[in-house]
Amino acid sequence: MSVWGDLDLLLDSPSSLTVTSNVSNAKGTVKDKANFKVEEDVSAIRTAIEGLGTTEKTLIEVLTQRSNAQRQLIAKAYEKATGRKLIADLEGDTHGDFEDVLVALVTPPDVYDAQEVIKAVKGAGTTESTLTEIFASRSNSQIRALSAAYLAETGKAVVKDLQSEVSGDYGKALLILAEGKRDESTNVDSAKAKADAKALYAAGEKKWGTDEGTFIDILCHRSVPQLRQTLVEYKSISKKTLQESIESEVSGELEDLLVAVVKCVKNVPAYLAERLFKSMKGAGTDESTLTRILVSRSEIDLLDIRAEYKKLFGFTLYSQLEGEVSGSYGEVLERLCGQDN
Repeated sequence: MSVWGDLDLLLDSPSSLTVTSNVSNAKGTVKDKANFKVEEDVSAIRTAIEGLGTTEKTLIEVLTQRSNAQRQLIAKAYEKATGRKLIADLEGDTHGDFEDVLVALVTPPDVYDAQEVIKAVKGAGTTESTLTEIFASRSNSQIRALSAAYLAETGKAVVKDLQSEVSGDYGKALLILAEGKRDESTNVDSAKAKADAKALYAAGEKKWGTDEGTFIDILCHRSVPQLRQTLVEYKSISKKTLQESIESEVSGELEDLLVAVVKCVKNVPAYLAERLFKSMKGAGTDESTLTRILVSRSEIDLLDIRAEYKKLFGFTLYSQLEGEVSGSYGEVLERLCGQDN
C-alpha cells in the first residue's frame, strides 16, 4: 500500500505521538457543545432512562454531541440528582454493543484506555492485537495517564500485570512501550539515524537469522523524529522500507507490534484507519475495535483518520459504517464519525 512506502513528506509531517499534553486538538469530530446546560441534559437523560422503555434517541442525541469533559459534568450532576451512577443506569437500561459504546462515551479517556487493557489481559487468553494497537498508537503522556488509571482501577501496576501475560520478544517490546518513556527530544541526530539504520540492516536483511533485540531496542526507545530520519536512511541502504524488512524477517505477534510501531511513527491516523477497515472486512464485524477507535479518537484525530481512510480505500468511513453497523449502535458510531463534506 503506497501510503506506507512513501517517505517523501515524512520528516515534516506532524505526529500525534509527539503531542505532550492530553488536550484534544482541532482534528476531532466531537467538540465542546456551545451553550452547554448540564441541568437540561441531566433531565433529558433521566426522562429517557426513567420513563417507560428507554428513549435511545435522546441518549444518542445528548451523549454523542457533547465532549468527554462535558459528559463528566453530566455524570456528576446525574449522580447528585438521582443518587445513582449514570454508567450503572446505562448498563441496566441498554444492552450489547449499544450499551458498550454509551458506557465508553461516559468514561474518562484515560480510564477507558485502562479498561480496554484490563479486558485484553483479563479474559481467557490475552488479546494481543488490542495491546499492540493501544501501546503503539498512544503518546507517552497518554500511556502515563492510562497507567495511573489502571493502578486506580486494579490496585496493580499495568507493567506488572502485563509481565505475567505476555512473554518472549513480543512481551519485551510491549513492556518497553508500556513504560511510556520513549525519548521525547525533537532534535534529530543524523549520524545516529545512519548508525541505527545500519544496525537494523545488519540485524535483519544482511544476516542469516534475525537479531530481534536490535529492532526492539531502536524502535521502542528512539523519539518519533529520530525514527523518521532512521526510516529514510534505512531505505537508502536497503532499497526496501524498514516495514518491508520487518515483514520478511520477523513473524507472529512481534512482527505485528513492530510494524504497528513503524506505521504509527509514520502516520497514526492511517494506522488506525487500517485497523477500522480490518474490523469491518470479511465475515462478521469486530465491534470492540470499532467502538474503541471511534470513541477514543473522536476528540483527537478522527477527522484525519477519515481522510486517511478515504485515501487508502477509496470510499468514506461513514459509508462503510452505514453498511456494516445498524440500529442504535450504528447510529452512535455514525454520529461520532460524521459525514465527509
